[in-house]
This record gives sequence, structure tokens and C-alpha cells, in this order.
Amino acid sequence: MSMDRPEAVERVEEIVTTVEAETMPVPVREVWVYGDVALGLDPVERLDVYVTKDILFKDAPERAEEFQRSHGVDGVGKTVRAAWADEHPEYIRANANGHAAPEKCLAAHLLNDDEPVHLEVCNASFEDNVTQRLKGAKMRNDYEQILDPRGACLWLDGERSPEAFQKLRDNEFVFPTLTQSLSMLGMDETEAGDAADAVKEYRTQQEGATVRGDVV
Repeated sequence: MSMDRPEAVERVEEIVTTVEAETMPVPVREVWVYGDVALGLDPVERLDVYVTKDILFKDAPERAEEFQRSHGVDGVGKTVRAAWADEHPEYIRANANGHAAPEKCLAAHLLNDDEPVHLEVCNASFEDNVTQRLKGAKMRNDYEQILDPRGACLWLDGERSPEAFQKLRDNEFVFPTLTQSLSMLGMDETEAGDAADAVKEYRTQQEGATVRGDVV
């Protein structure tokens, strides 16, 4: 399943509007798009969205036990907002250890299960995480989880970028190939080609809505 380009851009706008208008499980600082939609492809095989979140330090830890009893999930009021959980109990999600997982909660709130959308969630900005993920991939010789550096920031610190949205609609972003982009970040040409192939292959294996959480 894929999206027509106008549909994909509209879907991105819906996600940004939701972040703007509704309480999120954690504070959101940035929303980016990258990959197919930023490149102007039509159709968009998968819509890639990147969200920079802040880590909660003070929320309502005294309510954690209440949510543990009612929903069987630890950490509400600590790692995700209690006020959000009050408003959207149907979106509460936990990791394998039973703790509230911010990235899964965001995905449940922002995405539909069957749509071809991938959500990346991290405490670091998109550009910083591109660099960190590339370093890790090179160290491990495992390129599947490299973050495609060809992205555009649509929303930052509560402000939407009308210019970026217009460029996205008009297909005015200009990016090099993924191989060239990775070479510009310090990979040699052969390694960059192998890495680009691995990223593309990994993406073709994904179906429906997916999410990945990262901490840098």
C-alpha cells in the first residue's frame, strides 16, 4: 500500500495539526519529514515522519500507582503525561517490560494501524540523530537503521513553517541520492552504496504503521 503524493502531504499536515492542538503523551519539540515525501516521489511508498520529544522530568509521579492498577502499565505520570493518559486511555502503550513507552504512545495517538507511515521518535534533533545513527551503523557494520538525512523541518517549538509546507506541496526540496548524501557525511563511496541498498531493502520489508524509539 502506498499514498498519492497529495494524500501524503495532507497526512503530514494532519499529524502536525494534532501535535499543535492536542495534549501529547510527552512534550514534542520538532516534526520533520524525510525520505520519499521530501524527495517529491509520487506515489509515496512509505511516509517517514521524525518527532523530537523532550523527556519528562516532573509530571505526576504520585499517580503512577493509580494507572498501574487501572491499566497494568507502569510509569504513567513519569515517562508519559498523566493528563494525556486521562484524555486518551485508549492510546496508552507499554514496552516489553510493562513500562509506558513514549514512542508507542505517540504512534498510537498519531497514526492509524494500517497506513504506510513510519514514525521515528527521539530526544535528539533530526540532524543530530542522523549523525549518531550513522556512527553506530559504521561501528556495527549494520546499515539497516541508518536515518535517511534528506529531511525537512515542518514544525519547531510550537511554530509551523508555512514556507517548508509550501515547498513540500510544490516539490521544491532538492536533495542528492541517498548514496551521495551518505558520502557527504563521511562514508566512502562503496560503503555509502552498500548502506543505501540496506536502507532501501529494510524499508521494503515494512508494512502498515511502524514506530522506532531512540535515545541519544
